[in-house]
Amino acid sequence: MILKKYCFLVFIAFVFQNTFAQEQKSKSIDSLQTEKLEEVVISSLHINDSLQNAPASIGILSKKDLLQNNATDISTVINTIPGVFMQSSNFTTTRISIRGIGARTTYGTNKIRAFYGSIPLTSGNSETVIDDIDLENIGQIEVIKGPLSSIYGAGLGGAILISPQLSKTKGENANISSVFGSFGLLKNSLNYSLTEKESSLSISYHKLKTDGWRENSSYNREGITLAGELFKKQNSKLTYFSNYTYLKAYIPSSISKEVYDTNPQLGAPTWVASKGFKEYKSTLVGLAYDFKIHDNLSNSTSVFINYKDSNEPRPFDILRQYTFGTGARTQFSGKFKIGKIENQFIAGIEYFTDNYNGNTFENLYKTNNGQGSLQGKELTETDQKRHFYNIFSQIRTLLSEKFEFQAGLNYNETHFELTNFLPQKTATEKYSYDGILSPQLSFLFKPNQEQTLYFSASRGFSLPATEETLTSTGNINPDIKPESGYNFEVGGKFYLFGKNLYTEFAVYRMEIKDLLVAKRIGDDQYEGINAGKTFHEGIEISAKHNWSINRFFSLNSYIGASLGKYEFKDFVDNGNDYSGNKLTGVAANKVNAGITLNTNLGIYFSSDFQFVDKIPLNDANSVYSDSYMILNLKTGYRFEILPNLNAQLAFGINNLTDEKYASLILPNAVAVGSSTPRYYYPGLPINYYGSVSINYLF
Repeated sequence: MILKKYCFLVFIAFVFQNTFAQEQKSKSIDSLQTEKLEEVVISSLHINDSLQNAPASIGILSKKDLLQNNATDISTVINTIPGVFMQSSNFTTTRISIRGIGARTTYGTNKIRAFYGSIPLTSGNSETVIDDIDLENIGQIEVIKGPLSSIYGAGLGGAILISPQLSKTKGENANISSVFGSFGLLKNSLNYSLTEKESSLSISYHKLKTDGWRENSSYNREGITLAGELFKKQNSKLTYFSNYTYLKAYIPSSISKEVYDTNPQLGAPTWVASKGFKEYKSTLVGLAYDFKIHDNLSNSTSVFINYKDSNEPRPFDILRQYTFGTGARTQFSGKFKIGKIENQFIAGIEYFTDNYNGNTFENLYKTNNGQGSLQGKELTETDQKRHFYNIFSQIRTLLSEKFEFQAGLNYNETHFELTNFLPQKTATEKYSYDGILSPQLSFLFKPNQEQTLYFSASRGFSLPATEETLTSTGNINPDIKPESGYNFEVGGKFYLFGKNLYTEFAVYRMEIKDLLVAKRIGDDQYEGINAGKTFHEGIEISAKHNWSINRFFSLNSYIGASLGKYEFKDFVDNGNDYSGNKLTGVAANKVNAGITLNTNLGIYFSSDFQFVDKIPLNDANSVYSDSYMILNLKTGYRFEILPNLNAQLAFGINNLTDEKYASLILPNAVAVGSSTPRYYYPGLPINYYGSVSINYLF
């Protein structure tokens, strides 16, 4: 019934879009100037150069998309991509799932690989954090859905590629902006760029803070980003980029259904009493050299460093972690002919090493006179080193003007070693997973240059996180295996009505085996086991439309819907058989839509809408969160002060209807003592923001 309801909704939306297009054709050319949708160019590291030629479902967020809300919360814009669901609690705790993959992760994001340029944002313990990077320092985001990218490691959920914002305007450019809003929200940004013939420089600083609307939820983040190009010549260039982030964010944690219904501003009592928080310093540095060897062969080589020093006082202990990762990546790309058949290829290798040191200490907050966390004696100390490499290749064969074939292969080997120093010194344990081969095969049919149909089949894998590789005693669990699965997908991409309407659909089916399950061993503490299979299938539909109403007004609109069926196929945990139940932690159905009215005076009005279906909160499916609908509004004015000085003012309202909803849920929360399970992280009520920015071109 639900599927029928939303299929009907999507159908109505398509009729609405097509009606606009038909109206366009009926108007006279004199009164209407059409605004074609631009061809979407994807990352230069792909074997394809455009979204239209990629036999995969790839969600694209342009610079304009990233700044459509208040430029502070990436989850708002990520969620406009069908099949992608990012849950967030006050910026501090986030989880991204793609087509249901990663939904049962207790805290954070794994099973997805992410890159900032060519620097991996996924650490050696499989954790991915993308929200440290300020939205204003991002040029574009690409989300590859499913294990369709041999080049990026064949992650089960997919890959997220974040392009650094590089200067494109010749000469000097400076920008200053501020965002202010409800609950003490304040963000200040300062950007400067310089572009010359053989080099460019882009440097930016931002500071984001909020008091939070719940107990113990204040947030403070500041960062500086440096990026640019050096030694630019016709056949070569050196790209550099770095990002430093400092964050301190207090954690209200999850609450029970009773508290969520009656007083959602409250935090979990133990987290409030201990004043629990997360604090870290993070540094990313990378260099990439691109060189055209000759007309048919190029190389791109990069090296990087990733460092993170974090401190997290929690009610049950204080966790200190140090991570230092280094790596390199090189890939060759080129083209050749076999007879009259043209071929393109990419082949390369990626090596990554990650050194992790973790310590836990007693938290003596109960004896600290209400002052919050107090570090006591050291409880554990663990060192873990991970080394892995991916060897990858992909070939694209143009069989004719209408048919092409693609094949790819990724080979991964992972080795790690563990040393426990406390509570007692143990011998270093070494372990490695068997080499994993991940093939990918695709066929693409293009009846013309504006329409594409494709079929793909691929295999992917997901490595266990550090905590999942350990037993409750802190030793390596040799029985843990990576998750793996096969994905089958059919899709199409179409420009219609003179490129004023772009539509896309994808139908997929995926089965995951050796499912990693977080088994609870204490208060907010878990260990991993492989306990079954999950099944993922669904359909994703999206459309974007431009309509030039007349010489004064133009309208841009989009709609995206994902209708899924995610369930346990074969899953027994602690003697309970959950086979056939819905997958925990993710909404099967999601709809996003938005519309923007632009005027030639620089004034614009926009609105966006999100529907999220109910979410199973536990594997037994005995408890669900409520479905919800969020409506946001924004208006702004772009104007010129002087010939080289532009400004923009904006005002917005988020959650206009003051909907009560869970912006993040804790899957399989278990009651402690006489309390009830704490599943819910409540989302923000109605809130307001304003922004001002000034841009000067020297």
